[in-house]
Formats: sequence, structure tokens, C-alpha cells
Amino acid sequence: MSDMETTWLLFDFSDPGAVAEWHAIDDRVMGGVSSSRLRYDPAGHAIFEGNVSLERNGGFASIRSTPADRGNPRAQTCFIEARAAGKRFILNLLTDDAFDSINYQASFAPSAAWQTLRIPLSTFGATFRGREVPGAPALDPARIRQVGIMIAERQAGAFALEVRHISLV
Repeated sequence: MSDMETTWLLFDFSDPGAVAEWHAIDDRVMGGVSSSRLRYDPAGHAIFEGNVSLERNGGFASIRSTPADRGNPRAQTCFIEARAAGKRFILNLLTDDAFDSINYQASFAPSAAWQTLRIPLSTFGATFRGREVPGAPALDPARIRQVGIMIAERQAGAFALEVRHISLV
């Protein structure tokens, strides 16, 4: 990741303004009561935090960036520098500007220490409202418009994921 020619930095959360491009989309959209937010930490990173509740058929919390041209046709891997203890998260990449559309998803489980996780774009699977979409086209990295982070998989309770950078290589 040292070759800056090929690294496409999507979000640098050392900039406090970067969190303003994100908004929460929690299970409240379907009647649940989970809640989350992305906030800037003065230590120089963002924190995706909240509480997942399984009440009222809920069970997920997520944040998503505003739509913009975030694609890179040569990208093969997504890197996320993050830390969290004991929880699994899902990275979402969307290729259009719609609220409710196909999500390309890959899960990751950061450790309690800062690490840069490498997620090959070939491992992102197409889903719609949490269900696989058989026969969907593979993720086209040139068409990435929105980025999201989600916690689901019935992981009830408080959570916090700290993030420094998200990039494509």
C-alpha cells in the first residue's frame, strides 16, 4: 500500500470533516430500535458506535457515505485501517445512488489493536436487504458510488469500531 500511484484514498478520518459525509441507516427503517452514529475522535480517527437491539425484529446498525464518484477501475482490494474488540462488521460498496439497492458486502473482524485489513474486491458478494442476489454482476470497482459499514449477524449490545482510513488499491 506504499505505492501512492495506485492507492485511491476514499476516506481519511484524520480529517474531522470526513465524518460529515456519512449518515446512519439503522434497523429503524423497518421498525427496529437499534441506533448508531459516526463521530470524529480528537485522537485523529472516526468511531462508528451505537447499540444493536434484537427487539421488534431488528438487529442491525449501519452508516453510509453520501453518493459520489468513488470508483477506481484498476482497484482490486479494499483496505480499511481499523480496530474493535470482539465484533464482526460488514463493509458495503454500492454502485448507484439509490437508498435501497444492491449492496456488495464483505465481512471483517478487526482486532483490538490497530490493523490494516485487506479485503479483495472479488470477495464482495451481491446482496439486497441482507439476502444474496444470485446471478448479480460482479462488483465493478469503477462504478463505486457509496461506502457503508454495518454491524449485523444478531450481535446485540453496544459496539464501537474505530477507523482511520478506507482506500482502494
